[in-house]
Parts: sequence; C-alpha cells; structure tokens
Amino acid sequence: MEGKNIFEYPYDGAAIMAKRKKLRREMLEDGSSRIRKKIAILGGSTADAVREALELFLLNYGIEPEFYTSEYGQYYNDALFPPEELIQFKPDIVYVYTSYRNITAFPDVHDSEQDVQAKLDEVYGGFLAVWESIRKKFGCSIIQNNFEQPPFRLLGNSDFSDIHGRVNFVNRLNMKFAEYAAAHENVNICDINYVSACFGLDAWCDTTQWYMYKYALSMQAVPYLAANIAAIIKAMLGKNKKVLALDLDNTLWGGVVGDDGTEGLQIGKDLPGGQVYSEFQEYVKLHKDIGVLLTVCSKNNEETALEGLGHPDGTLRPEDFTVIKANWFNKDENILMTADELSLLPESFVFADDNPAERKIVADRIKGIAVPEMDGAENYIRTLDRNRYFEVVRLSEDDMKRGEMYKANAERAAAMRSAEDYGEYLDSLEMKAEIKQFVPMYIARIAQLTNKSNQFNVTTRRYTEGEIANISHDPAYITLYGRLSDKFGDNGVVSVVIGNIRGTQLHIDLWIMSCRVLKRDMEFAMLDELVRLAKEKGIDTIYGYYYPTAKNGMVRGLFGTFGFEKVSGDEQGNTVWKLPTDSYENKNVHISVDK
Repeated sequence: MEGKNIFEYPYDGAAIMAKRKKLRREMLEDGSSRIRKKIAILGGSTADAVREALELFLLNYGIEPEFYTSEYGQYYNDALFPPEELIQFKPDIVYVYTSYRNITAFPDVHDSEQDVQAKLDEVYGGFLAVWESIRKKFGCSIIQNNFEQPPFRLLGNSDFSDIHGRVNFVNRLNMKFAEYAAAHENVNICDINYVSACFGLDAWCDTTQWYMYKYALSMQAVPYLAANIAAIIKAMLGKNKKVLALDLDNTLWGGVVGDDGTEGLQIGKDLPGGQVYSEFQEYVKLHKDIGVLLTVCSKNNEETALEGLGHPDGTLRPEDFTVIKANWFNKDENILMTADELSLLPESFVFADDNPAERKIVADRIKGIAVPEMDGAENYIRTLDRNRYFEVVRLSEDDMKRGEMYKANAERAAAMRSAEDYGEYLDSLEMKAEIKQFVPMYIARIAQLTNKSNQFNVTTRRYTEGEIANISHDPAYITLYGRLSDKFGDNGVVSVVIGNIRGTQLHIDLWIMSCRVLKRDMEFAMLDELVRLAKEKGIDTIYGYYYPTAKNGMVRGLFGTFGFEKVSGDEQGNTVWKLPTDSYENKNVHISVDK
C-alpha cells in the first residue's frame, strides 16, 4: 500500500484525523487552482471534526471551501431563523448534518397505526420546514443526511416489519426523504444509512464521544462520512471522472489471452475462478447507462484483444468501448492518445489495472488521473464503487447518451478527414441548433456543464443548480443554452452563455462550450442569438472577459475572433473586450438555428 493516496478507499480514518492539519497545509500550499465555494454546515451534533475532514477531501478534489458551522444542535433554528452571520455568509451549499439522534419522536408499542403515522409526519414535517426555509432564504443546493439504523432493535427481527419498530420507522422516514429529493432538483441525500452499514454500525457511533462531546459518530468514521459528502459536492461542481480505462488480462478476465487463448480464459459463472470476472464485467457495463465512457488500455495485439472481448461468457463486447487501445505502447501514452481523440483532459480518466507496476507508471506520468489499488479480483467492484469516481447527482438524458455522442464524433472525424473543403464538410453535417433562454428541463444539465467545462470557458465561473435556477428567473440576466445535432446524432446541450444587464450594457459572466463540438461554428450561432436578444433589450455594448487558467488557453483570443475590441489587459493575462451591437453582422453560415 506504499504510495497509496490517503484519500482513496479504503480510508485510514485514524491517520487522516491525526494528520489533518499537516495535510490541509500541504494542499493549500501546493499551488493548485481550485474552485471556491461557501458551505454552511447546520449540525444536529458537534460538526467540527466532520468539517475538518470534509475540507481535506474537497481540497483533494480541487475545491477550496469556506465554512459556516452552526452551534451544536442548532440546525433547525439556523435554517428557519438564520442569524445575521449566516445571512451575510450567503452559502452556495447547505449541508444539514443530522443523524438518528435528531429524530424527535419514535413509535410506542401501544400506538395505533394512526399514532405512528402522526409521529412520522411530525418528524418529517420538521425537516420539510428546514428544507423549504433554506430554499426560500438562500436559493442554494441542499445536502441532507438520511438516517443510520437504530442502535438497538426492541422487537428483534420484527423491528423491520412491525410498524412499532424503530427500524421500520427509520426506513419509512428515509423513503420520505428520498421522495422529496427526487422531486426537488437542488436537494441531495447523503446516504449515511448505507455508509454506516459499510463501516459497521457498532463502530459508527462511539457512545463515549457522544455523551462527552456530542459527536454523533466515531472519529474513525468521520473520514468515511466526509468522503461521501465530498463526493456529492464534487459531482455537483463537475469534478467527476468521465472515462474508465480498463486493462484486459487479469482485469476483465482471468488469465492472459495471448498465452492461454480465448478458450483458456477464466470467465463465466460456471467456473470457480470465473464468476468474479463475470460480475466485474457486468458492473463495468452498467456504467455506460450513466454516461461513463469505457475504453481499453491493454498491452496486447488488437486482434487477440478483440477475440478476448468476444468470449461467449463475457458481458462486455468491443462495441461497448468508445476507444480500444490494444498495442505495445506504454499505457500512459495510450491514455494520452485516447484523451486527445475524445477531446478530454487526461485527469478525467480512471485507470483500472491489476498490475501495480503499470499503475505506478501511469500515476507518476499523468497528473490528476485516478489509479485505484486493484488488488484481488474479488475487491475490484468494491474498490471502484467506494471511491465514488462517477457519483450521480442528477442523471440527464445527455449523460445516458454520452457514449453514443462520442462514437458519433469519431464518425464526424472520419468524414472531416475525407473532405476537401472545411466549409463543405460543415455543410455536409446538416447541423441544426436549438438556441433558447434557460428552461427548467435543462437546469441540471446547464449547471453540470458550467462545472465540467474547463477548456472552452472564458471566465471559469462555476454554478450550482440553485444559482442557475435563480438566474433563469432574474430579468437582470440574458441566458442562453445551445443544443446541436447533425446527421450523425444529437450532441445534447453543448453551450451556455450568461450575461448580466447593467443599464445599456451586457457583461458576459460565462461563456462555455463542450469540447466535443469544437470547430463547428456553434460559438458563432450562439453569438448571433446573444446579440439579437441584447438589441431587443436596448443594449448597445456587450463586454466580454477572459481570465486565464492552466486549461483555458484555447479561448484566449475568442472575443477577438468575434469582432470584439480589446479594452484592457494586465500582466496576469486577464483581458476585457467590448462589442457595439448596432454594427454587428451575423457570423453563423453553417448551422440552421431554431430560436
């Protein structure tokens, strides 16, 4: 385990908590550029340790938090009657840190069914008031703990099925929480019911710590909870991984296909050593449905690798992979080539390989890539799953179609290579765009895109779903989303523009576009519609801003290509541009636009 990332599962809770000040200092001093967000923790118990551990996991994800932490047990009062300090803090995210200890009523064995329901409604109603107040007063995203299982079962196993059981009551309450979150796009459940079960219920809560300090969970459990909260927040802020790059031999099957032949591989539920690989392939394939791109990165002859993927007892097939690299190049080179082909950053990859030497080479040579410890095929699923690389906050239609979109991009690339004139190539795509102001059905996707796009992003501002929803209703803003489709398929929502109206001026707060539609003139179609709307609102000048980061150099001169005049710049590379609207002429000639 030497050299293992301390923030990768399984976590050494004692080491994280003992070293937390040193780890925090090292990460804050490493020079990394991070997203800054304000997080309010409204605690039903003492939250200091959770805050400290959460900060570490967020810093590791590239997020630098600023915290407001309520006093012990003040989550309800702070939510319904926020103090001035919390009002001025203006949180981006509120985390309601409650536990079983904060359930205020439980069934009694003498209660009627109506009595039990009344108690359930009473407890749920208290939390409903908390969420509604936060949504009304702050308009921000909410993370709410559900409840761990009770520390005892008065009715034994019947505690689960009998309405008087506390287990039954907690499960019903958790389901009501789930239903509320499903119906409200800015509310996310931190599933401590699952996390505590994984950790071990007896070890989850240290009763001595509770009675002395009001800590609702043990110090060793704190990093596990913090990791779970951080996974939700990093998914909200677009820090998820996007690609699972897989080795083949002894990773997707047992054995070496080049030596053992397809018939000699260990895979299949009827083989003692093959079931573990069958289940891992099934688990991997499920990720396609949530938009994770699957790729192969294997030292093999391609023909031999494809034979292995054709094994009759296998679940994964060549068509399940967006890119297959089966050759004798170094694996870090193959991953970099795959990233280039997909127009993605290498840091968006997770590399799964059973060979520790290969893992170390890739981890050392590709900054930011996730390389989990894939030791023992029986641990593969747990290792990937508990590291939460692909955490889902909201599953959009675009997510589910992402693999198809990238495969269609490969077809477009092939068509481009055969074209003699680039303009004719663009026309041959028969592109159609839908460019309109923000609508509720796309709020989640728009927020997701604002947090994922790093390269075509002039200001690198990040927004939560709550912020996007608020802006969409604010007359002081012009908002645009753009969908793009062509004869090869639909790319979904690929571009977002947000402009703030100040008198007769429009100041562009955000201009982003997915890299998978680069060089198709979508930016010109978006600009044409932005100027049209600006003119309708009496705006005579549009101002654009470019703030350089390590990743957005490709848009350094974007406003210049749009015809903006550069107004100012500084030594750091920040620039300001302006465009008068009265003399503007439309620039899009290749895309048919539905406005």
